[in-house]
Amino acid sequence: MNTTAELVLHDYWRSSACYRVRIALNLKGLEYQIRPVHLINNGGEQHSAEHHALNPQESVPVLMVGRRTVRQSMAIIEYLEESHPKPQLLPPGLRERAHVRSLAQLIACDVHPLNNLRVMQYLENELGVAAPARETWMRHWMALGLRAFEEILAADDARGVFCHGDTPGLADACLIPQVYNAQRFNLDLTPYPNIRAINERCLALPAFDAARPEKQPGASA
Repeated sequence: MNTTAELVLHDYWRSSACYRVRIALNLKGLEYQIRPVHLINNGGEQHSAEHHALNPQESVPVLMVGRRTVRQSMAIIEYLEESHPKPQLLPPGLRERAHVRSLAQLIACDVHPLNNLRVMQYLENELGVAAPARETWMRHWMALGLRAFEEILAADDARGVFCHGDTPGLADACLIPQVYNAQRFNLDLTPYPNIRAINERCLALPAFDAARPEKQPGASA
């Protein structure tokens, strides 16, 4: 394990943003503690005064690095990449790094926000959208994003056994949690053979396996 200042991840077991950070921490071989923040219990622990002081967005993940606070999953992962550069989550070439970031952001910026818990809660509580319609909404946006991701993978000569080359990295860390969400809401993954193959290979690795939602503190609570 790499030595570092104490790392504490404020985490919800089912959050895909937290999931991608756990994968990155594990790929880096970093020791960290998890402080569960349950997004549903007691009206959502992210809305507590204590968590609001930590993150005014009232969201997770939040990574404490000693006394320093790092917010937003992609910023946290980039921080880890810069502070602990080995093993790399981004390839060395400038164009290649941009390509991997574009794949990661396709998930983190375009797909994930539209199936986020707070969006679903707003559709339910403020707009009165029933559960079947909310799930149709989620599957629609997930399918659009994964279709594009699949097409990009299929056309990429640099695709290896993972999203880019033969070493898992940033794009894989973002993709696998979204596949988990897709499976959770019964999206048919048959049209995405490259995504399915990469998901299977990643989950066979200890870093990804240990980050699975069902293996986290508070899972199923």
